[in-house]
Amino acid sequence: MPVVDAHHHLWDLAVRDQEWLAGPEFTPIRRDFPVDELRARAHACGVAATVLVQTVTVAEETPELLALAAGDPLVRGVVGWTDLTAPGVADELARLAELPGGARLVGIRHQVQGERDPEWLLRPDVARGLAAVADAGLAYDLVVLPHQLPACVRAAERHQGLTFVLDHLGKPPVASGAVEPWASAVRGLAALPNTVGKLSGLVTEADRARWEVEDLRPYVDTALEAFGPGRLMFGSDWPVCLLAASYGEVLETARELVRGLGPHERAQVLGATAERVYRLSGRA
Repeated sequence: MPVVDAHHHLWDLAVRDQEWLAGPEFTPIRRDFPVDELRARAHACGVAATVLVQTVTVAEETPELLALAAGDPLVRGVVGWTDLTAPGVADELARLAELPGGARLVGIRHQVQGERDPEWLLRPDVARGLAAVADAGLAYDLVVLPHQLPACVRAAERHQGLTFVLDHLGKPPVASGAVEPWASAVRGLAALPNTVGKLSGLVTEADRARWEVEDLRPYVDTALEAFGPGRLMFGSDWPVCLLAASYGEVLETARELVRGLGPHERAQVLGATAERVYRLSGRA
């Protein structure tokens, strides 16, 4: 079955520093990661298409990602960043859509996990930006921590015309083995029809040196029960995943975790959900 990698990153440190790589734990990935390297890994694993996701809250990054996608048929979608609180956010989204590769803009994301206010998503200026994202026909990726999930629920209730995609399943505490209160919060979000979960980033939330597939299963099973395969998508989180596993290991782990599903359901998680949610078909 065709696989869509719905979440990965690329960066060139000569173009822009990635300040979040400053800690010693990030030494293994403190280097450039070009599209050529991604393509080699993806093709070796049978991945047919990918979605490139922003890494820094810098306005210049999104046009660069769009231009990169325009030059490579593997990268079918881009989840970029723009300032949701800016008065001209609607005009900026329209401008991005007209840039080279603008047709591949499929979503917007902000590093909400770094915001001190747990209800940042509910601020009036942010709400105006989320409405503009919906009007532009884009999805909104949520990169949040478990304590921020209640605000995600309320935001999704308020913006029912906007699809919210929960990156990394909301970063559950896999290393500790605790399931609650994360599971209840995820179920609350998944109860809303305009929400989707992303099966990504879990290996780096586990014990990176000693994780096993079974460590991830309670969290994936919770997500499958809550969202269903039709609202769950696979993402490698490459190259961040390299802190704990190779590209191929992450994909094989996902395949193992959904092995108990039927063929159609597995196809949804591994590709069809991302195709539909991000509207990847026919992206020029």
